[in-house]
Amino acid sequence: MSLAPQTPQRPLPGAFLATPAPNRNQAPPASQGPTPPFVAYPNLPATPQGARASTTQTVSSPATASVSKSSLPLQIAARTINDFLARDNRFPELDTYVGQGTSSDIRVVKQPAWLPFQQIKRYDIPEKILDQYNRAQISTLMGLLPEVQHAWITIDNALYLWDYTHPNPELIGFEEQPNSITAVKLVTPKPGVFTSQITHVLVVATTADIILLGLSSQPGPGGTPTVTLYQTRMTLGTRGMAIHAIEGAHGRIFFAARADNDVYEMTYQQEEKWFQSRCAKINHTARGLSSLALPLTTLSTTFSLGKTEQEWVTQMKADDSRSLLYTLSSASTIRTFHVKANDVLECTIVLTLSMTLSNIGHMVSRTDLLSPSVSIVSISPIAASEAQKLHLMATTSTGCRLFMSATASSSWGSTSSSNAPTSMRVQHIKFPPTAIETPTQGQQEDSATAVRNGSAETQSRALTPTRAAERFPPGYFFCFIDDPQRHVDTLFLASPDFGQVFRPQERASFPETGSWLALESQMQDIGLVTPPFVAASTPLGFGNEMSIQFDKPAAEIAILTNNGVYILRRRRLVEVLASIIQYHGADDGLQSEVTKFYRSYGTAELVATALAVACGHGQDIPPDARAARITGPEASDHARRIFLDWGGRPTLRDDVTADNTTAVIDSVQPSARHQGVALHIARVMRSTWPAVVIRQGLSATGSIIATPGVRLQKLRDIQRDMTNLLEFLTANKSFIDGLAVAEGPSRPKSKQEDLALQGEHRALQSLLALIGNVIEGISFVLVLFDERVEDIIVTLSDQARQKVQTLTFQQLFVTEEGKELAKELVKAIVNRNIANGSNIDTVADALRRRCGSFCSADDVVIFKAQEQLKKASEAGSNVDSGRRLLNESLRLFQQVAGSLSTEQLEWAVRQFVEMSFYAGGIQLALTVAREKDRGNRALAWINHGRRPDDPGREAYEQRTRIYKLIQEIMTNVDQAARQAPEMVDGMYTTTAKRCREAYGVIDDSNDEVFQYNLYDWYLENRWTDRLLAVRSPLVVSYLEQKAKQSADHADLMWKYFAQRERYHDAAAVQLQLAKSQFRLLLEKRIEYLSKAKANASTFTPGIGRQSRQVLLHEISELLDVANIQDDLLQRLKDDPRLPLDRKTEVLDRLNGPVLGLSVLFNEYVDVAGYYDISLLIYQAADHRNTADIKSTWQNQLEQTHQEAVTKGDIQPWELVAEKIRNLGTRLHLSESTFPIPILLPMLKRYSFEYQRNLGPKEWVIDTFLSLQISYETILPVLESMFYNDEAPFQGPNRKYIANDIIYVCRRWYNDSVRGGGQPFGRQENMLAVSQLLLVLLQNGLDEEEKREECKALRSRIEHFR
Repeated sequence: MSLAPQTPQRPLPGAFLATPAPNRNQAPPASQGPTPPFVAYPNLPATPQGARASTTQTVSSPATASVSKSSLPLQIAARTINDFLARDNRFPELDTYVGQGTSSDIRVVKQPAWLPFQQIKRYDIPEKILDQYNRAQISTLMGLLPEVQHAWITIDNALYLWDYTHPNPELIGFEEQPNSITAVKLVTPKPGVFTSQITHVLVVATTADIILLGLSSQPGPGGTPTVTLYQTRMTLGTRGMAIHAIEGAHGRIFFAARADNDVYEMTYQQEEKWFQSRCAKINHTARGLSSLALPLTTLSTTFSLGKTEQEWVTQMKADDSRSLLYTLSSASTIRTFHVKANDVLECTIVLTLSMTLSNIGHMVSRTDLLSPSVSIVSISPIAASEAQKLHLMATTSTGCRLFMSATASSSWGSTSSSNAPTSMRVQHIKFPPTAIETPTQGQQEDSATAVRNGSAETQSRALTPTRAAERFPPGYFFCFIDDPQRHVDTLFLASPDFGQVFRPQERASFPETGSWLALESQMQDIGLVTPPFVAASTPLGFGNEMSIQFDKPAAEIAILTNNGVYILRRRRLVEVLASIIQYHGADDGLQSEVTKFYRSYGTAELVATALAVACGHGQDIPPDARAARITGPEASDHARRIFLDWGGRPTLRDDVTADNTTAVIDSVQPSARHQGVALHIARVMRSTWPAVVIRQGLSATGSIIATPGVRLQKLRDIQRDMTNLLEFLTANKSFIDGLAVAEGPSRPKSKQEDLALQGEHRALQSLLALIGNVIEGISFVLVLFDERVEDIIVTLSDQARQKVQTLTFQQLFVTEEGKELAKELVKAIVNRNIANGSNIDTVADALRRRCGSFCSADDVVIFKAQEQLKKASEAGSNVDSGRRLLNESLRLFQQVAGSLSTEQLEWAVRQFVEMSFYAGGIQLALTVAREKDRGNRALAWINHGRRPDDPGREAYEQRTRIYKLIQEIMTNVDQAARQAPEMVDGMYTTTAKRCREAYGVIDDSNDEVFQYNLYDWYLENRWTDRLLAVRSPLVVSYLEQKAKQSADHADLMWKYFAQRERYHDAAAVQLQLAKSQFRLLLEKRIEYLSKAKANASTFTPGIGRQSRQVLLHEISELLDVANIQDDLLQRLKDDPRLPLDRKTEVLDRLNGPVLGLSVLFNEYVDVAGYYDISLLIYQAADHRNTADIKSTWQNQLEQTHQEAVTKGDIQPWELVAEKIRNLGTRLHLSESTFPIPILLPMLKRYSFEYQRNLGPKEWVIDTFLSLQISYETILPVLESMFYNDEAPFQGPNRKYIANDIIYVCRRWYNDSVRGGGQPFGRQENMLAVSQLLLVLLQNGLDEEEKREECKALRSRIEHFR
């Protein structure tokens, strides 16, 4: 054996390359024998079904697959287990090692430790049976019913059944018919013919008829089946046929007689029909055989001393997997029938002995073992699940086994139930072992004898004459050799050497291990007691006996002889190694035997098997236990040493590159010790690992039926095995490299070794974690099935119920989802126990003790809180004890708020509400919401703008779901408050107190997310009064955020400020509303500005005068602009000049946000010629250009005059006067935009030129006086006009101005002296007026009436002087 190189062949990142590494394949101590290789477990590639498996080279262990550094231990372990299970499923197909050719490679052993089978028991035939046997007069037959663990015997016309395992069995007899019995067969009935109680049909053939007896097999005490026979009244007449062969296939019954070579079928049905009785006979070979290439007759002659012998069917065997029926005749002819529907049986192949011998002529040289004088004594079907091409094994009288493959017309070697084969040929010949001395009864050998043939031995007569033979999957061969002198049989047993089969580098052609057993009697029948062997459902992996040695019981075969029933058990590897240790543990031969085991099966199998022995497997001792040297603890200690010494060390793969793409620790190839542990775990849990935990179904009434997916006893066995394994690994921790790196027997001497040990440590620790989870997970399943699982499942949510239905043991053991689902089931168990009145402490402690990871400390607190709540419900919420229990329950729930599930929270809140503990329910929900989002991610999400892609959104939605519970509580609170009075006799009622408590908890909460959610709920239900009544600073921040998005929230915000007399803040909000881009009409904006102006004008404590004035000024200016825009809007609505398609756009723009003055003037007012609005804009913009203002007034005057003329229903002067008054008010008599020195002359000219003698003479003066313009302002303007002598007031026309002056002076005088005042207000004004009147008398008054009025007025003035 070549040693590994001293240093890695390629650069290794992180390693000290200059330091030579020690030999990775460190040899065990010298006393332990040859150095075991550390990677000996094969990795066979998966072979697609239907393809020939090819020999492949050994590759690395599945455990060396790259695993990311972040992988969790359980994920690593699960991957390892799945890899080993997949590897076991790649065991070669039967077709690959029983290929074309011949072989005689049989290692015959005599040493007890290596025997392939062991006799575990022998049951004598009961005395009752022997007594009946001695009374036989005509005939007796014996046989086995292994399916129901019974044997049978016929004595003339009587049939007796007995349980051969019982020391004093009760005989079950059938004696109700008079004819001698010729054959008995147990078959499976057709579905629907018998009641479900009848599991089998016992076919009894007599000399006159065939009788069908119903047989019920039900489990009895201790697992022993209880058999009962029922009369079916189904009988078929067969007088004169001498039936001796019966076979069942798919519920159909076929039989043959000694009288001919035909194949018959007995049909049976539940009831008689027209022209069809309940039972009938069909001869399937009397018709249609002439169509075969080989002409057949019922008479076949064999020349012997000139006599003719009748050919008849000696054996019938069915292959239900391919829907085939095989028959063997007395002339060694094999026929193949295709079992079709509708009672059709078609003969497709006829293979005579001569054809068979001709077929193998090219495979083997001439030998007497396969001469024409040889006969075929037995046939054994090979199922489709075991091999794709091989169909049948035929055994000759010389002990040769002929493996035959059948061919369908469509494809060679591939047949199915709908594709029958049409030809058959011999694929492989297995010759007998080399002739050696066969043992006699009681003989023991102290040393093993092995004969391995390098080439096929074709002349051995070790199995001659073979009287009968049988093959059981996956290749167990039982050959009975007749001793004609002693009339006893010698049994030769053989089975494939699966170690060599699974190791392609050492595989021989069909290697087998065999042994001899002296029966000292003649075999009467043989049958498989245990269920048929199945390691996989496909040929690939089917025959892996090693993979199921801990998962399924070892195969047991019952052999019925004249003396009794022998039970032989197939010996598993673990029993072989245990026997080796027991026989050789006390001498120096152990090492050589262990080395032999290693050479046969490899290091991984050796280490895994030694581990199994050390953990208590393989303790079955054969009957010759006296040959064993050691037992008990000594054997376990030897197995432990083998596990430790042959376990090897981890290594770094040589293909590691320096590209840093794979962590070095992920490139570690674990040791064979790790492989052995993983292999043991995988095989113990082989069928359990992928199985569902709970198998669900429906009863006849539609209710759920839940049964374990794996038998509970099997789960207990697995748990025991895993516990033993964990204890073993823990006890030997310090001796196992990798389990405790720092404590290992040899510390690493280089960087490579250190990295390898780290990888080994991770791999082994992952397996330890898995073992712990398996132990605890099985405890949980056992706890679960201690309850009524159906009642627990119906309490789960629909989603959880669906997950439970598909939950597998693998998911339960290694995934978080499985663990969480298990926790849900645990909670359901506890809730059910609480509902049933069980003590929660007892239940919780039991759960924590048996499956602690599924029932944490928080779970226990939750259970106690639920119990307190249930007790409070029983005590009542209106008594002190009930309230104390409620408060205690609330305290416990709050203590574990972060661990409460949604269902638990909803249940607790619902209970609190039912007991009117509203405040407790609200407080619990608030606490849970806080604990579920301790980082306050929901608030951050709100503050950051509620982005959809922000991870805080999920936290917000989770909290929102919890807050909905609070909303439901508040709804109940309001309903309770409406139904009960608030006060009685001047005191608050209990209901009122509880409602106030509930709202007190809400008002005192500082949970911003909750408060925001609460306010949203208020607004969704249009409860604005509730929101405005809340006194919390959070309302302001809430409304501030919402006001940016919604006008309604902004409207609520100013109302909230106004109610709390924060008028300045209310005005600021209203101003922002008016300026906002929300879809608000202009009218609404003007309303907000008007209210804002009023609020800004109101005194607000804490707000300075300057701040108030600044705000008020801004509001006033914007209000003026808004009013102007409103005037423009109203004007444009009625302006016919604006096209209809343009009007909508213009009106929509103006009936929205307040626009700038420039926009209003340039785009609308100036274009439309709205001069009055232009003046308003001049006023708002503080535009003081006199020319513009005068021009605009002139245009407005002309426009108003023209409007009056157009209307015709009003005098122009009246409309002009009204317009002047309106604009004067709107312009606040501004000196800039309402200039009297310009307007008064302008109006006087208009009156003189357009309205002379059409209205009152003083209408112009009255218009200005109506605006409360002072006399001091008007009179100087008139005086200037009088003196300036401007057109049209020149010459005689000056009188019009003079008359206005007299009119103004008279009104001024009258107004000033009214009430005893001084004329004209003061002395200076009086003197000025008197002087002006004098001027008028001298220069401007032609009318006598006006002169007299002027003189009189001046006289009164002079009177006051």
